[in-house]
Amino acid sequence: MNHSKRTKTVLGIALAAALLATSACGGDDKDSGSKGSSEATTAQDSQQAAGPDLEGIPDVVADVNGEEVTKDEFVPIYEAQFQQAAMQAQQTGQQPDEDALKKQTAETLVDTELLVQEAAKRGISATDQDVDAALTKLAKQNQMASVDEFLAALDKQGTSEDVVRSQIEIQVVIEQLVEDEAGPVKPTEAELRKIYDAAVQQQKKAGKQGGQQPIPPFAKVRPQIAQQAKSDEQTKTAQTLVDGLRKGAEIKMNL
Repeated sequence: MNHSKRTKTVLGIALAAALLATSACGGDDKDSGSKGSSEATTAQDSQQAAGPDLEGIPDVVADVNGEEVTKDEFVPIYEAQFQQAAMQAQQTGQQPDEDALKKQTAETLVDTELLVQEAAKRGISATDQDVDAALTKLAKQNQMASVDEFLAALDKQGTSEDVVRSQIEIQVVIEQLVEDEAGPVKPTEAELRKIYDAAVQQQKKAGKQGGQQPIPPFAKVRPQIAQQAKSDEQTKTAQTLVDGLRKGAEIKMNL
């Protein structure tokens, strides 16, 4: 992996996938809440049109054990997070706090750099085949007919193929690191049922506000629940690793 060219993020591709999922959900119910959603969308479009404020971002956002997190690495990730926050504003009506978002993005990049450095120490890396397999899986999860269609959708939202592949490469490496640390994640059927039942109960409490669609039967959404459960456990392990790595790290934040 070429350290100088990679875009370091553990969340980047997940954010991109979430953007696609949000867009897909938005197209399911054209009639419900059209007036309110139209007003919110207008505000959202205005915010997105203005774009994130990139003034004052230093050339070196942070230094992690002698490795630089650069502005060029920071900006595409921050822009993706800003776009997601702007989309969330459609539901909440609250505009993104850019200062907080910048700090959150910088901290995420530092955490990811720590994990990447630890993976390198353990001899863990991702091959082109690993990246291709992960791309194929993401395309299917987002109900895309092909990887090319998936990449085209992300490119339309401002995330280039090079950035996507770099993000996925880092994600694969960190997944391998997590598995090396804690072993493979295999949620039980009971755990998956518990997650599903909790989601159903939560929707019942929320009612049908915002034109929410009923949650499909368990068998239909089981693959998605299993993936979410796996991701949650991987996140916990990664965070525990980061907490330990930060204690002995030399970190300088410039943002």
